[in-house]
Amino acid sequence: MTTSSADWATPMQPAFIKGAADIEHRGEALVPHRLPAWARHYYSDPGLAMAESQPAGVRLTLRTRASWMELGTRVTRFGYVGMPRRPEGQFELCVDGQPYSLVTPKSAAEISFDLHSGKTHQQGGDISIVRFDDLPEGDKKVEIWLPYNETVELFDLRSDAELLADAESDQPSWVHYGSSISQGSNAASAAGIWTAQVAMQTGLDLVNLGFSGSALLDPFIARVIGQSEADLISLKLGINLVNSDVMRARAFGPAVLGFLDVIRDRQPDTPLLVISPLYCPIHETTPGPGAFDVQALAQGQIRFQATGNDEDSATGKLTLQSIRAQLAGLIHRRMSTDKHLFYLDGCELYGPDDYQRWPLPDALHPGPEAHQLIAQRFIERAPATGWARSKLG
Repeated sequence: MTTSSADWATPMQPAFIKGAADIEHRGEALVPHRLPAWARHYYSDPGLAMAESQPAGVRLTLRTRASWMELGTRVTRFGYVGMPRRPEGQFELCVDGQPYSLVTPKSAAEISFDLHSGKTHQQGGDISIVRFDDLPEGDKKVEIWLPYNETVELFDLRSDAELLADAESDQPSWVHYGSSISQGSNAASAAGIWTAQVAMQTGLDLVNLGFSGSALLDPFIARVIGQSEADLISLKLGINLVNSDVMRARAFGPAVLGFLDVIRDRQPDTPLLVISPLYCPIHETTPGPGAFDVQALAQGQIRFQATGNDEDSATGKLTLQSIRAQLAGLIHRRMSTDKHLFYLDGCELYGPDDYQRWPLPDALHPGPEAHQLIAQRFIERAPATGWARSKLG
């Protein structure tokens, strides 16, 4: 990189990184993680390992008068052998809370999973320079939202003015737990995820614990949430329990209540909102497991399907409809003894009528317009439950 005498070279600092649970030092780079180091010893699932290493909701937050900035970074992209490539991740720069610029790194390492052989293929990548030009004049708050679907190594920053850590500390901290939809699947950009949109529009300090395929009520995740410095907590539960076919109705209720108990042991008074599943036709009445649609793959498209039978729900296999019914009963009963607990039906955020207008592109995840819709609905309807009314209302 060519450097003039007016350039400021700024080493990457943990103080710049917001929304990460842990920051790994890897040589000269800093690598944000969304689970703390102790929690990463609780599982051997490569899917969760991949998801937590992808910095959904994590951003660099700075104050500066710079007119341009450069970030040295190396990203790792993930894919599956024989399947269409996923969209490349983008770094999204926002100025004073408004989206401003999107940049895709020119180089990336790649990890490909072969679902047939179980083998993993890796290809190295170089450090890329992500540059943002023509920034507005004057002092400003700059946020660089990191890709939600790639692992990111952060090296250094360069600019034509000093870069300082943003000292703002009065933002309420919002810890949100959910599935790939919360992580960002099919969102247009890093700041286009519905959770990121809520945070930007309300001034909440987001910690995104949305884990693709892995919102499975793991007790150690409840410990992570309980040990966080959260002012607000929300849990979007259900879809992964169905499409992974991980439990039956008998286990679901105690698992939900036990998850809440672990959080409440550490945070008895923090406002906590439980959200049931969004509308998803393939799993409304059909249990999992979910699977790739082979016919769609043959045409170069990624779509999902349910492989269970509707009749199996009578034997205790979970569907989205059965989860909503059971979850509503569980939470409303618990609310009688927990005045800081609240409930929101996920179909109020994205329901059957919304599906007609904004169908799920891959039959499972909302598209960019639906992410925007879900964010706006959340801002409108979460306070109506009583949760965070003074902060979002």
